[in-house]
Amino acid sequence: MICWVLYDIKKDRQRTMISKICKRSGLYRVQKSVFLGSLDESQKDSLELEIEDLIDEETDSVYIFPMSKNELKQTALMGQAFDKELITDDIKALFF
Repeated sequence: MICWVLYDIKKDRQRTMISKICKRSGLYRVQKSVFLGSLDESQKDSLELEIEDLIDEETDSVYIFPMSKNELKQTALMGQAFDKELITDDIKALFF
């Protein structure tokens, strides 16, 4: 499945750690606090558990949106949808 991970984390250390967890999970950064990539159910569950241990539930927000490849292709990308410095051919391949 394709997963979007979006977050708003107050503390720098936790934000950096979550970014590293997303990258280690095989996700690609498409904006500063947005990652996208393919995960199986087990990888998604592991990602959730690792992130859950780091966040402050009173101040932080994390969203993990799973979707199929067909649903992803229906996603509307407007304006500067991706940070051009961060986007990779792997992400472009998911859309085009």
